[in-house]
Amino acid sequence: MKYTDTLTTLFGHNLWANLRLLESCAALTEEQLNATSIGAFGSIRDILEHIVSAERSYFSRISTGQRYNAPEGAPPMTLAQMTESVRTTGAGFIEWLPKVQPQDTVTIDWDGTPRDVPKTYILTQVINHATEHREQIKTIMTGLGIEPPDLQGWEYFDAVDSGRA
Repeated sequence: MKYTDTLTTLFGHNLWANLRLLESCAALTEEQLNATSIGAFGSIRDILEHIVSAERSYFSRISTGQRYNAPEGAPPMTLAQMTESVRTTGAGFIEWLPKVQPQDTVTIDWDGTPRDVPKTYILTQVINHATEHREQIKTIMTGLGIEPPDLQGWEYFDAVDSGRA
C-alpha cells in the first residue's frame, strides 16, 4: 500500500517493521524466544510483548485519552495475538493520524505528577520506542547466529514499490 503523506508513511513503516519482525520471530524455537543479551529489555519474547503492550497503551491515549491496562492476571500473549494486536494498533494509528492536531493533549501521570502531554509527542514515542526495541531483538538474534530481518526504510520502500507491503 502506497502512502500519500509523511506521517502515514512513517507509521506504515512502523507497522510493516513490527509485522516483519514478528513473522521472523515466529520461526524461532522456545529457547531462542527466551534468549536475551546485555543491554536488552529482556528476552525476545519479553521485548515483543513490551512493544505490543506499549503500542496498545499509546494508541489508547491517542484515541481515548486513557492508558490501556491489560486485564489483571492476563497470561502472556502468544505471537499470533501479538501480531493481531500490532495489526489493530498499526491500522488505528494510521486512521487517527489526520485527526491529531498539534494542540491536542492527554494527561499522563509523570512520576506522580499529572502532566498534559501533546499527542504529537506520544506519536513520536511510538516510532522511537518500537525502533529501539526492534533493534534489541535484532541484536539478540544476531548473537544467536540468526540473520534478523532488514527493517530499514529502504527495504520498506522496496516492499511498497514492488507491492509486497
